[in-house]
Amino acid sequence: MGGVSEVLDTIRLVVTIAIGVTVLVAAVVALIDAARRPESAYAYAGKQNKRLWLLILGGGLLFAVLGALGLVTLILNIIALAPAGVYWYDVRPAVKNYGGSRPGGW
Repeated sequence: MGGVSEVLDTIRLVVTIAIGVTVLVAAVVALIDAARRPESAYAYAGKQNKRLWLLILGGGLLFAVLGALGLVTLILNIIALAPAGVYWYDVRPAVKNYGGSRPGGW
């Protein structure tokens, strides 16, 4: 029978997919936000340059895509969230006051 183990496997799969998609969305949003900030905002805020942040976030996005496809383990998928988290909670607050593609920032 294996009914309980099948249910647990299904739950594990759903949780893994949900985490993968969440990490993917976070990585995409962070990369888009970083790309639309002016290069000078990073310098004024005392952060690494825009190109480096785009590379870091792009690497995180690569792992997020692999995680969403189930090609990397759950731990690596969660680690892929780190660049977006650092950007969102440290870099973005510092550079957002310098505007973006819209007047007054976003």
